[in-house]
Amino acid sequence: MRAEKLGWLLAALALLVAPWLWSGNAALGLLTQVTIAALACLSYNLLFGQGGMLSFGHAVYTGLGCYAAIHALRSVSAGDLPLPVSLVPLAGGLAGLLVALPLGWASTRKSGTPFAMITLGLGELVAAAALMFPSFFGGEAGISGNRVIGPAVLGVTFGPQLQVYYLCALYALVCAGLLRAFGFTPLGRMLNAVRDNAERAAFVGYDPHAVRFLAFLASGFFAGVAGGLAALHFEIASAEVLGAHRSASWLLFAFLGGSAYFLGPVIGALLLVLCTVLLSEWTPAWQLYLGLLFLFMVMRAPQGIAGLLVQGWAQLRSRPVGAWRPVMLLRSLAAGLALLGASALVELSYRLQLASVMGGEFTYLGLVLDSGRSSSWLGAATVLLAGWGLGRCLKAWSSR
Repeated sequence: MRAEKLGWLLAALALLVAPWLWSGNAALGLLTQVTIAALACLSYNLLFGQGGMLSFGHAVYTGLGCYAAIHALRSVSAGDLPLPVSLVPLAGGLAGLLVALPLGWASTRKSGTPFAMITLGLGELVAAAALMFPSFFGGEAGISGNRVIGPAVLGVTFGPQLQVYYLCALYALVCAGLLRAFGFTPLGRMLNAVRDNAERAAFVGYDPHAVRFLAFLASGFFAGVAGGLAALHFEIASAEVLGAHRSASWLLFAFLGGSAYFLGPVIGALLLVLCTVLLSEWTPAWQLYLGLLFLFMVMRAPQGIAGLLVQGWAQLRSRPVGAWRPVMLLRSLAAGLALLGASALVELSYRLQLASVMGGEFTYLGLVLDSGRSSSWLGAATVLLAGWGLGRCLKAWSSR
């Protein structure tokens, strides 16, 4: 418990100090998106990781929470709703909770594949309704709002991005603490029991449907809060926030981060922002890299990135420093060479397809490559084979 309390203090300190390490508006925007995505992934993992419920429609609750927060913000601007801007995300949480009441009751009556298919159908139904009712959803253009309204309270207007970041960080930290505490409650423990064996849970007197339903309500509330924070950050809600693509993102990155660990979805949220914002600007092949990473995790590391870190730390602690340091450095070098060579080949392939538009020559990690020159292809293949061969040799040597 002492180590966990120290971890929470370090997390709060990191959230407090981060804007001073990366102080630009673009960096603050990325940090804000990480906090919002972390809360959304944590809310999804309450279903997936703790409850074993594979949902394909989680964007319904983050998306409708975003819409509810935008409408609340517009009502505050019009003077119809006496609500501070800092409490607008709670309107999104309330919307997520209210929507989860009927949809969750229907979804959680089943488990496993039927549950997944029901959530997929309900998610597509709500996404289609977004274009059918433009008076509420705003059609394809969406609905925008203005978070800078009313008199400043202690100098806080939520105009500067720094103030929005700290508000989102505070909500994310408090909600993460509540989600962590939920896992230690009797309901949270029973949710784990229903996930592992619903028949035994029913045998000792607990209704699996009721347990899953209550967890679904909690997940919907926190997802709605995340959507409300997104409404304050982006000041717009569009039909995109309700689509299957957004639901798949919560599932994908919660899994990649490590659904069996509480901090796994947080790592997945960081990866989500890095991939969709930074990596997508660097290369047009970012979705291919993400797909390959997903395949690797499914086949070789289903415990996710958090699980790999835990296993790696356990191995480091169980061996003397002199025994693992040389081997670890060499294997890291081999893996790095193989990845560099493989990614260079991927970039050359993409540039070959887009040569008529972007040209064949480009800069890759400081090196000038050309998809029309055989030397570039040969060099990338050589680096890939060198890394792969060194890795095989080190694996054979360490197994002796």
